[in-house]
Amino acid sequence: MEKAQRCNSNSSCTGNQAHLLNSQKHLCLKFQRNPISLTLVCGLMLFALGLISILTGHVASYIDHYSCRLINTAFLPSKTDRNYPVPPIDLWNSKSSNQYYGCSSRGPHFRHATRENSSNGYLLIATSGGLNQQRTGITDAVVVARILNATLVLPELDHHSFWTDNSDFHDIFDVDWFIASLVKDVKVVRRVPLKVARNMDRPPYTMRVPRKSTPMDYLDQVLPIFLRRRVVQLTRFDYRLANNLDEDLQKLRCRVNYHALRFVNPIEEMGEKIIMKMRGMADRFIAIHLRFEPDMLAFSGCYYGGGEKERNELAQIRKRWATLPDLSPESERKRGKCPLTPHELGLMLRALGYDNNTYIYVASGKIYGGEQTLKPLRDLFPNYYTKEMLAGEELKPFLPFSSRLAAIDFIVCDKSDVFATNNNGNMAKILAGRRRYMGHKRTIRPNAKKLATLFMSMKQMSWETFSRKVKFSQKGFMGDPEEMRAGRGEFHEFPYSCICKIGDENKSMNKVEHSLQQYTLYLKGLAEPKKEW
Repeated sequence: MEKAQRCNSNSSCTGNQAHLLNSQKHLCLKFQRNPISLTLVCGLMLFALGLISILTGHVASYIDHYSCRLINTAFLPSKTDRNYPVPPIDLWNSKSSNQYYGCSSRGPHFRHATRENSSNGYLLIATSGGLNQQRTGITDAVVVARILNATLVLPELDHHSFWTDNSDFHDIFDVDWFIASLVKDVKVVRRVPLKVARNMDRPPYTMRVPRKSTPMDYLDQVLPIFLRRRVVQLTRFDYRLANNLDEDLQKLRCRVNYHALRFVNPIEEMGEKIIMKMRGMADRFIAIHLRFEPDMLAFSGCYYGGGEKERNELAQIRKRWATLPDLSPESERKRGKCPLTPHELGLMLRALGYDNNTYIYVASGKIYGGEQTLKPLRDLFPNYYTKEMLAGEELKPFLPFSSRLAAIDFIVCDKSDVFATNNNGNMAKILAGRRRYMGHKRTIRPNAKKLATLFMSMKQMSWETFSRKVKFSQKGFMGDPEEMRAGRGEFHEFPYSCICKIGDENKSMNKVEHSLQQYTLYLKGLAEPKKEW
């Protein structure tokens, strides 16, 4: 009775539960004279209430998974399935892509770059990670130099990451093009001038800013040091700038990433040769980026069906990162945090409608499990090619340099008719953003959370049902313009400020940069503080 009264006064109880409890109360009062009957009836009622609560909470959270098991032994779609047909997908072109275009021109109020001798000093940047992680760092370094009114020294690439590539900026990117492309935005020099270096009484001040720092953070924490020291180095520079910025600065990000960063001729030429060979075999092809290296799988904390051998091997690799938490592979997969296996990626593409005559180009590093892991994907798509297969001996000069090999893959994936990935890593994000900017070319990112449930239940349904469910799950993950909206994901993946629709007026410019200029003058003692600061 006490429990019934507590629930009856609780606003969180459902209508059905309240009705049931009212019935309990009535029955309990009716049999109040008989203690045995009272206990029995109330106990049964409370047991029924608990059972209902369990069923409505636990089962409902897994209804999508277990609904697949309700299909009959002939694996025919249910009546509910047949009531929700999925619209056909244009496999090779993004919907309404011809109505949108990349727009990153400088706004009318975006002032010209400050001359070198008038800037606040020289900004040194040490990037971090692999090629595409470093690319985000280079892009943001230009924007930070702009915020600080600094002269940017050509960024330094990471030689000590997992990729262990000793390539420098000029080995991968066209330096002259980079400097010339940004001449109106930021002054870029190859090195600190000798005269400045000789006059320095101390080494450059080195610091690391927090991730996702805002422009005001840089003005508060870095600019005062700049004004004192004239030369400052920012280390491990990856994702050190906030995602959401003033539209002018976002457009600058796009000008750097999609225009100023161009690969050197040897890399460009090798990428174009591979593309020509693919085009010589097929009018259209899919480029697939597979991240399935042992270190990445270990870091993810996921399980991929390789038994105790896999668990032990990945557990040993995982010990390299002392701070990694213990993760549940099942939970990570349900949350969509596990990259698809090559087989799962192949199944997704076939379910979307790509047949086994489709030509695919696979960009990847060392695949965990080797050929045995790749065989199911090859069986689904026999026309399977890699840069090693297509370039042969011509690839030898690039083999010792992982970043240069990644740059070749980047070019082929960028120029492909369709780009698909099994993960949402740095290369996948950068390419997705670039392909959106360059005309919304079909770009497929797996909806791993929903697909995980489908793969678990695949054997309990027909191929037609599986295919229909995959198409429904992938809605919003196919690279269509409608997926673009401010605030969704990383700006490098969704460059919404740099996408315009034909017929729309130019996006309005705000005056945040003017405020940044005034704040700089205030720190120099040349302006009064503003209330909004």
